[in-house]
Amino acid sequence: MERNKYRDLEIAATKARLLGWEMVHDAKSGHPGGSFSAMDAMTVLYFDIMRIDPARPQDPDRDRFVLSKGHCTPALYPLLALRGYFPVEDLKLFRSIEGHLSGHPDMVHVKGVDMSTGSLGQGISAAVGMAMAGKMDHKDYRVYAVMGDGEIEEGQVWEAAMAATKYQLDNLCAVLDVNGLQIDGKTDDVMPSGPLDQKFAAFGWNVIPVDGHDYGALEDAFRQAEACKGKPTLLLAHTIKGKGIALMEGDYTWHGKAPNDEQYAQGRAELEARLAELEGK
Repeated sequence: MERNKYRDLEIAATKARLLGWEMVHDAKSGHPGGSFSAMDAMTVLYFDIMRIDPARPQDPDRDRFVLSKGHCTPALYPLLALRGYFPVEDLKLFRSIEGHLSGHPDMVHVKGVDMSTGSLGQGISAAVGMAMAGKMDHKDYRVYAVMGDGEIEEGQVWEAAMAATKYQLDNLCAVLDVNGLQIDGKTDDVMPSGPLDQKFAAFGWNVIPVDGHDYGALEDAFRQAEACKGKPTLLLAHTIKGKGIALMEGDYTWHGKAPNDEQYAQGRAELEARLAELEGK
């Protein structure tokens, strides 16, 4: 990937963060912390890796994406809008009764959403089913799923992990957003789940550790996943909760709350400054 491509990806991610921050502020609810930690990996998927066409959201040969940690729509919806699935203006109706952009992904009412999610643990199971269907139908599409490191405390995740290995789903790539925090504090305090690399490897997965905020490293990791045959791949993405806004970074209390006006202005100024720097203004 060329260096200017890295910059373009960060520009897209920064614009998405600005939109997500505004969405949560205006709705006075939402989940910005985990959305911003996963934003960079999701940006690489939507703007570089996945074979998708916003003009044909139901193309049977498209790659699929499942947001298994379904509360992180402040990352997903801005990326879908920027990618052209629906107008950016629609984001103003996030979590509004007048709109269709609910707090969790809705595959019925939102173009570009491949699976409705929200109950943690179920999204990765749906992704396994999609990957199995692709194999059975002799399709070459790939399935991507983003999970949270708090989410994997759900037993269903590990049942899905076993099934993915049994059926040799090398068309499945999961991203585990390891920011170390969940709604009640540190994951190590709530329910320790490590060593994550060894556990997923023991379940038969190809495990690739990666810096979840390094666009080049993420692109390389996704390409390695494509090249792996005979087993599913997990990108163990090490991230910072709330990445991009100093007042949120590394603070678990931002898992599911909206900024007040002062906090919003502070975060917006920080993101706008970074965007101006990237765009050379």
